[in-house]
Amino acid sequence: MKVLIACEFSGIVREAFRKKGHQAWSCDLLDTEILGNHYKGDVKDLFAPKYHWDLMIAHPPCTYLTVSANKWMKPEYRDRFPDRPQQRQDAIDFFMTLMTAPIEKIAIENPIGIMSTRYRKPDQVIQPWMFGHGETKATCLWLKNLPKLKPTKVVSGRVQRLHYLPPSPNRWKDRSRTYQGIADAMAEQWG
Repeated sequence: MKVLIACEFSGIVREAFRKKGHQAWSCDLLDTEILGNHYKGDVKDLFAPKYHWDLMIAHPPCTYLTVSANKWMKPEYRDRFPDRPQQRQDAIDFFMTLMTAPIEKIAIENPIGIMSTRYRKPDQVIQPWMFGHGETKATCLWLKNLPKLKPTKVVSGRVQRLHYLPPSPNRWKDRSRTYQGIADAMAEQWG
């Protein structure tokens, strides 16, 4: 199967599919952290018919899509952040570009946010603790021609570690990496 992992710099999901024998590529504007098949550039470049992907799993940036971004849309912030409404609209448009890509099977992951009202409710909300990690991080999945992920290893000891990471230049990266258990479940169940 040819699998495209869009907006993934880590290589975690790509490598989970590769280990299952699939031809998997990640794509991001950043370099990959794990060497392997990676296209550094605009994912839309890879939507040309010559590539013919069987499956795309996309992780679009959530900065302007998440519920916490709603605060920056309030009128009292317009003077300080006049570009925020357009940035949000651009993020919504990008999400929809991914969802309507010419690929038969698509999964888009993002936190709870604006797409539940601007597009539709997610097909599924998963948590890391459903896949072997003792943490909470509600992650929505919008699916096209794919089944819901089945939990693989429900664990207790659930903490919200990522939410409380201290400020740092790489905090956003640390919060955006896919948990290995979720990546493995995607490769096993969707591959």
